[in-house]
Amino acid sequence: MTDESQSDRAPDDSASLESNSLTRERLAKYRKVMEDGGFPYSFSRTDTTADLKDRFPDLEPGASTGEIVTVAGRLMNTREMGKLIFAVVLDGWGSIQLFVDKRTLGGDTFDAFRDLDGGDWIGATGEVIVTERGELSVKIFEFTLLQKSLRPLPDKWHGLKDVEQRSRRRYLDLLANEDSRRVALTRAKIVSELRTQFESRGYIEVETPVLVGEATGATARPFKTRHNALDMEMQLRIATELFLKRLVIGGIERVFEIGRIFRNEGIDSTHNPEFTMLESYEAFADFQDVMVLVEEVVAACAIVATGGSEITYDGRQIDLAGPYRRATMLELTQEAVGEDMSYDTPVADLRVLARRHGIDPENHWGSGKLIEALFDRLVEETLWEPTFVTEHPIETSPLARAHREKPHVTERFELIIAGDEYANAFSELNDPFDQRARFEAQAAAKAAGDEEAHPIDEDYIRALEYGLPPTGGLGIGVDRLVMLLTDKHHIREVILFPTMRPEPKEES
Repeated sequence: MTDESQSDRAPDDSASLESNSLTRERLAKYRKVMEDGGFPYSFSRTDTTADLKDRFPDLEPGASTGEIVTVAGRLMNTREMGKLIFAVVLDGWGSIQLFVDKRTLGGDTFDAFRDLDGGDWIGATGEVIVTERGELSVKIFEFTLLQKSLRPLPDKWHGLKDVEQRSRRRYLDLLANEDSRRVALTRAKIVSELRTQFESRGYIEVETPVLVGEATGATARPFKTRHNALDMEMQLRIATELFLKRLVIGGIERVFEIGRIFRNEGIDSTHNPEFTMLESYEAFADFQDVMVLVEEVVAACAIVATGGSEITYDGRQIDLAGPYRRATMLELTQEAVGEDMSYDTPVADLRVLARRHGIDPENHWGSGKLIEALFDRLVEETLWEPTFVTEHPIETSPLARAHREKPHVTERFELIIAGDEYANAFSELNDPFDQRARFEAQAAAKAAGDEEAHPIDEDYIRALEYGLPPTGGLGIGVDRLVMLLTDKHHIREVILFPTMRPEPKEES
């Protein structure tokens, strides 16, 4: 066994295979295998590492089971002790030790095993045993090299630590860092649980277009592209909302989609231009009904991800079991600024207040936008326990229904936990005349310079004219929910392949 797996770090993988002695050696081994007939096209294993650990959980040290199994995976850490080699094989479910005895394999096969390199894919057959130190192992009597790893892996001690390199080389990150594998698998469980929660309530899962003539359903800047065959400009969707509500109009009363969303915005700890959103719509429900739904769904996801509804995030406890606190945006903002204000406060006075708190308001902002900006600046990051922030202004909620009792605001809420937004929901605006007026106000804001303002969607207005029943709608940021439930603090930690700048090219 070569000793390169114990080196402090692997060679720079931007270099060619011929440029480094370690990779040249591996390349020579690869070529030898190819000359001798190449690598197998498939391999049959009897058990995964998890299967073996489930079947043999309590064997005594030194036990021999007499059971012959075949495992396969990537060769990781190895230790040679005279005529013995202890190696670890990693598969998609975990790892298990291989016990390699020269007396069992024979000299030539033992030497061939010694010639393997860390990272090689192998299959091995042997007896399930437990070593004298109590380690469940497979005492092998034959093995097959399935594919050569031409580059050394990051070593087990230093791993792959650089955050940028971990994001760029996710395939290495998953191999070197157990926590990265945990997050990836937990994300899959959370998405599966989200799907289960909605399907169990009678929601139908659908798929809506990613390429659209004009991106609608949210206030965000879209990515633009071109469809050559149709000779038309197109955009990537910024939400699934208006398509899903068209389906409710068409008679699918409970509908949801878990899909990729694209917004041409900056990248920070909670934003990636490409992200995953769950949106759902339920006929005959309002935003109060959706609050109960959110409490149940979030708690269920927490249980699947962590084993309970009480989690630890950033060193602090959070109880995700409902009911959650409810508070209006205006009440929270008034408390933060320490003085009375309302949506009837003169805009000039609200501008002065905004500037006093470090906000540079744009000319087209009205009272609603100013109050929301103050909330964003002063309140949101202070809310730790799950809180439904309700009654968002009409000005910033072009698709939400006006509050049934209060002017200026809508029947909308955002779920804030640990200072970040995790869900956005409202009683859906279903009046085509009000919707047109909201769209026209957004168009005026767009003309005044707001690049994220919502465009007018004439077909959606036409659909509303056929009648949208009372409907409760919801959007959940899946990536942020995974961050919360895995105690991660940057979105790139929970997206397997986040958007990144191109790597700088080396000068020749």
